[in-house]
Amino acid sequence: MTDGPERIAAAFASHGRRAALMPYLMGGFPDVQTSLRVGVACAEAGADLVELGIPFSDPLADGPVIHAAGTHALAAGVTPGDVLGVCEELSERIPVVLMVYANLVLTGGAEAFVQRAAAAGAAGLIVPDLPHDEAGELRAACDRHCLALVPLVAPTTTPERIGDVGGDARGFVYTVSVTGTTGERNELPPELERTVDRVRAATRLPVAVGFGIASAEQASRVADLADGVIVGSRLVRAAGEGGPRAVGEAVAELSAALR
Repeated sequence: MTDGPERIAAAFASHGRRAALMPYLMGGFPDVQTSLRVGVACAEAGADLVELGIPFSDPLADGPVIHAAGTHALAAGVTPGDVLGVCEELSERIPVVLMVYANLVLTGGAEAFVQRAAAAGAAGLIVPDLPHDEAGELRAACDRHCLALVPLVAPTTTPERIGDVGGDARGFVYTVSVTGTTGERNELPPELERTVDRVRAATRLPVAVGFGIASAEQASRVADLADGVIVGSRLVRAAGEGGPRAVGEAVAELSAALR
């Protein structure tokens, strides 16, 4: 059985840059096979691991670009099984962390979903709408099947909760740079350094920052603060406008900025 936390740890330790690069892609967008090619393009252009989204009808954490991509995929009939198929092929090249909403995980039972994810080669799960206090069952299932349940911390998370989350984290801690949803923004929040410092104090795991990072300059600034840089909306937009080639070019630019 592949050990997801170990693969994630290796990705954060062996990239040779100031921070690891983690692109987000929406499974099944613009279509299933193209989303696989987008993931391959990410890997070939310098990504260290990828976040693979499973489309969902009510994605509370997603801004307009990612929401629209998920809606497009659902309208085309893309299923979680289709995205797990993408994961299975992509995970042979690069660690894959699935971004999936709680309803999709819990409807058939946490154990069953984790088994499917592990069989597809996933290294971990991100479940943005699952509160930390309700994540124990899923975390235990992930531990049994060698997957990392990656938690999220927001700028508004209290110090006490950050301590609890940091202690239970697996893989890395996903640090949300801004309050609100995903999406490209013109500037990074001024309190980001303080937010990252608070998370670092609560965990021994890598700290990765996502939400709002759109440009190579912003990615470079985040790399001065954090162990990982997560870029989503810009790359999903590129996938829709120019396909795998456009995504690969964008990832190569981001990768270069982290050197």
